[in-house]
Amino acid sequence: MPNLTVAVLAPNGYARDIGKKGTSTDITFYNLKKGHDTVTLLEPTRYPDRLAPLFYVVSMAHEAIVVVDAITPMFAEWVLILDCASVAKGTIILKNYIQPSDIAPLIKGTVLEGYEVCEEDFITLSANLLAKAAAQPESEPKDGAVGSVPIDHHFNVRGIGTVILGCVVDGWIKKHDKMRVEPTGKTAQIRSVQKHDDDFTWGCAGDRVGCALKDIESDDLDRGFVLTTDPAVKSSTSITGQAHLVKYWPAAVKDQMVVSVGHWMQFLSARVVAVENGSDWHNPKLTIELETPVVYKPGDKAVLHYLDGGKLRIMGTIILP
Repeated sequence: MPNLTVAVLAPNGYARDIGKKGTSTDITFYNLKKGHDTVTLLEPTRYPDRLAPLFYVVSMAHEAIVVVDAITPMFAEWVLILDCASVAKGTIILKNYIQPSDIAPLIKGTVLEGYEVCEEDFITLSANLLAKAAAQPESEPKDGAVGSVPIDHHFNVRGIGTVILGCVVDGWIKKHDKMRVEPTGKTAQIRSVQKHDDDFTWGCAGDRVGCALKDIESDDLDRGFVLTTDPAVKSSTSITGQAHLVKYWPAAVKDQMVVSVGHWMQFLSARVVAVENGSDWHNPKLTIELETPVVYKPGDKAVLHYLDGGKLRIMGTIILP
């Protein structure tokens, strides 16, 4: 069952004309399904008041739908975060007589240059998304396969116990797997795996899964915690890595600047404690101390945000060590 996850950056509720509404908190999920092919559409419900929901939906996405009905600072913010998160595929829908030439200067040099520009047609859009879902690669897990699932929702279900929802970020997760729960160091076993309400014995990278767990309580979990069998996954409250600031960033990063680090389903407060600018302050080496541990695989890219930045809140990226 191939799955395609799509960030929908548009007026809230736009995706209801494409899929069926599911879980809704600060992010809202919509589901589109035909046969074995599924599409998960994500909207950042509490954005723009909060920046984290925007990061969450972009972080999970294989591609994006961007609806432009006015050229505003919000559209510019979408461009920056999609580019920082390397969401390289997508569709741009222009409304209110906006022309491709109107947005060309804003998307030049970003991943959005490769997006398809089209008119609003929900039937065609749905068909195209399902076709892309069908083209997603799928393979069964091999012996010794490992995988990771960042948790976006968790709760207790009477008669079942602890249930988590999340997207498999890489590898495979399987029924009966004993998973590390990072950053707590606790363990939990997967009792069952569901994908779009159907039972499966496993899930692979890109799948949207619901897992019933044993040996752990819902109260022991939090959004951003990661279930993993991958020994490479680690957590730390201190990171030193190569950063890249967006081209619009106005000045060098300062020691003691408070930033937010976004990775998988984590959006964590942090403080810059050391800066090495070298010859180009747009590409500094930063040491950052976090209030709570960030969970990651070495070499992953995180997105840096600056919540006090006014209209410019997307700061850049940092490679995690």
